[in-house]
Amino acid sequence: MPTFGARVNIVIAPTTVLDAQGNYVPGLSTGDFRLYDNDKLQKIERDIAFQPLSVVVAVQANGRVDAILPKIRKIGNLFDSLVLGDQGELAVVAFDHQIKTLQDFTTDPAKIRTAFENIKAGSNTNAMIDAVTAGCHMLRRRPANRRKVILLIAETRDGGSEGKLRDAITDLQVYNISLYSVNINRMVSSMTQKPDYPRPSAIPTTAYRLPNGAAVTPDTVAQNTATSGQQISFAPLLKEIYLDVRAIFVDNPVEVFTRYTGGKEYSFFTLRDLERAVADIGDELHSQYLLSYNPNNKMEGGYHTIRVEVNRGGLKVTTRPGYWLASVPE
Repeated sequence: MPTFGARVNIVIAPTTVLDAQGNYVPGLSTGDFRLYDNDKLQKIERDIAFQPLSVVVAVQANGRVDAILPKIRKIGNLFDSLVLGDQGELAVVAFDHQIKTLQDFTTDPAKIRTAFENIKAGSNTNAMIDAVTAGCHMLRRRPANRRKVILLIAETRDGGSEGKLRDAITDLQVYNISLYSVNINRMVSSMTQKPDYPRPSAIPTTAYRLPNGAAVTPDTVAQNTATSGQQISFAPLLKEIYLDVRAIFVDNPVEVFTRYTGGKEYSFFTLRDLERAVADIGDELHSQYLLSYNPNNKMEGGYHTIRVEVNRGGLKVTTRPGYWLASVPE
């Protein structure tokens, strides 16, 4: 029987430490942290003080968001020093039903700005999961000493990917990629979307029958799994995703991507919101501690939780919630 597995050697836990006022706390050393994997204390191999960034920015560019793209075209100048920092590199990808590389990895600010200015709307398909997978494949070819990040600017719901959510999650894990998102509000995109020409129904009106009971809709299924705004119980949800349970419906794959990798979700309505979100992501990337360890409990299959503590009081510590380590049947 075919099997699916995720092999883990070194785990990287990007860790953010904030004080009571919400400011980033610098100057901590490896000895200040205690890291637990499934509640088992781990030996932190190192705190990677500096890793140059490799970032893929994946932008939804379809008919639904055509009216929003002018704002996105204006942010190319934010990435030179604000996000990338010293020795950083960036690639720009646009997607509808296809994944289009507008700019491969470059350190040239002029090329980055031009790539953003050339983003154009295509079809009404939104292959967001495929775009994340494509970003992972681009990043896996970058040198091992670089920190790898995907910044997704898109709606939170996939609309036409050929690939599976499970495979994208696995790629993010295997290549130690963090995913951040700046979400395009679906209400705004629906209101500004250019309407399609209506097509006549292939089913005669007399063939329709009203249901006797309540319909099973994506919304009702989502209420029993995971929806935007609810707290996801990641262990059972990820188990269903990895086991490819047929009934599983994830209304917001972006929430799974960001929380699973230790990233964050932002949203925007105005250009200033978008600029602020990009700046905040840059601040966090340059303020995090990258704790790496070789798990001492690899024989434990399934979902491994990660918990990080700091030996100083009054600080808030956040990191990725965990990772999957198992071989499960397809």
